[in-house]
Amino acid sequence: MSEETSVSQEQSVGSNPRMPTRSRRTFFKKRRSCPFSGPNALKVDYKNVQLLQKFLSDSGKILPSRITAVSTKHQRHLSRAVKHARYLALIPYIAD
Repeated sequence: MSEETSVSQEQSVGSNPRMPTRSRRTFFKKRRSCPFSGPNALKVDYKNVQLLQKFLSDSGKILPSRITAVSTKHQRHLSRAVKHARYLALIPYIAD
């Protein structure tokens, strides 16, 4: 009896019942391109409040580039434009 339990324990240790036995497929999402790059691209401007609002959260924080798919270079320009617009009171520092 002890041999049967040890064999069943060995089998259960190596295999996961929730994990399928076939190989796992990896799905890759197409990487979104930066909205400020390429031809006919938008320009980052502190006076364009509607554009800047798209890159702010509901609470008024600047969204990270991993969410908005903005390149590193343009993320720096974007954050500078948002801060400039806040200073000029075009955008509130904290949303209500």
